Amino acid sequence: MSNFRYVLKLIWVFLVKFRIILLLGILAGFGFFFMASHLGPAFLGKSNEMIGVVGRFGLDSLPANILGLVSEGLTRVEPDGTLKPGLASSWETNDKGKTWIFHLDQNKSWQDGKKIVSPDLHFSFSDVTVEKPDVKTIVFKVQSPFAPFPTVVSKPLFKKGLLGNGAYKVNKITVSTGNVEKIVMTDKDKNRKTFYFYPTEDRAKLALKLGQISSLFEIFNPEPFNRWQTVKVLATTDFGKYSAVFFNTQKGQLTANKSLRQALAYAINKEVFGQTRALGPISPDSWAYNPQVKPYSYAPLKAKELIESLSKEEKEKLTLKLSTVPLLVNVAEKIARDWGAVGVKTSVQASSGVPEVFDAFLAIFDIPKDPDQYALWHSNQNITNITNYANPRIDKLLEDGRTQIEQTARQKIYLDFQRFLLEDAPVVFLYHPTLYTVFRN
Repeated sequence: MSNFRYVLKLIWVFLVKFRIILLLGILAGFGFFFMASHLGPAFLGKSNEMIGVVGRFGLDSLPANILGLVSEGLTRVEPDGTLKPGLASSWETNDKGKTWIFHLDQNKSWQDGKKIVSPDLHFSFSDVTVEKPDVKTIVFKVQSPFAPFPTVVSKPLFKKGLLGNGAYKVNKITVSTGNVEKIVMTDKDKNRKTFYFYPTEDRAKLALKLGQISSLFEIFNPEPFNRWQTVKVLATTDFGKYSAVFFNTQKGQLTANKSLRQALAYAINKEVFGQTRALGPISPDSWAYNPQVKPYSYAPLKAKELIESLSKEEKEKLTLKLSTVPLLVNVAEKIARDWGAVGVKTSVQASSGVPEVFDAFLAIFDIPKDPDQYALWHSNQNITNITNYANPRIDKLLEDGRTQIEQTARQKIYLDFQRFLLEDAPVVFLYHPTLYTVFRN
């Protein structure tokens, strides 16, 4: 009994002597637990990015730069449009582009550790037959020769859900009425990226102001953050997009007249937009780009000369409606003033998308990764050829560009395509837009 009392006495003396140190230790422990619970990866030395993205996206239409963090396609497209191996280590065609054979990389695995095999991969092409003769081979059979096909299969692929083979694994995804609202993903070191999706730039900017996100990805208008001292704004030119005015070339339309279209192209002062000029429909980064096209530099006197060459009846009807999306109304108003200065009265109308009927339509367009632009300019494309453009020479070039497999031969075709399209002027290319990414300091 005396030994027990002695032990209690020693404990009591110890507690009294070191009570301050013990109290601080307990408080530190609670503090660490609280910080780890509430601040998570950031407190533990891990990054925790909360990124705002503007746009409405379904699970099947998420931006490629986000999906690319999670997985890859059979191929990978470089900035210049050339192809590199992805899930497939190699591919070939033995019948000039009607049958494409892809060989899966045997060294690649899914994020669950299992090897990637052909039965894991699913494709939803409506006009392509898919065969899987063995676990490491996929064969695609298209109805007619199609040179761009290896680019088509560059879209990231998944085993099930969003289980991929990339550096980041999707932990949680929130969907409302078909639109993705949030994606949470982490890498092997527990670094976290959370993407929040907003329908408009204004909604996304409000979220950044309220501290709900730490960065805002690729917006068109940096206001008011370009005046804030507490954020960093990074500006980049997106050569994968262009801003342009598309003309309705359908017979009976005023803009069916080539001379008027050229006059309107010359009349626009493209330097006032303060952005990098776009000269044609293909990215300057592309292996197929042609810089030797008619640039339509600002020339109001040339524009007036072309307008004077119009018939009396046409000159009496020189009134146009320029439609555009709300984001570009200010740009459209500048264009309307330029056209008015050469005698073409122009009104601006805001539209949520491509109007069913228009004289001219100003928009920002995503340039395809492959130079094939059949869908936009071929005369048999009733839905996607928004200008109703029909030109036999352009049709033939677009058809040949799809059937030639060798890049050198395709390059010559698309150099001619750009040159003849610009000469005919169914569209005026203005600039490659500047995009702004905003970071909180």
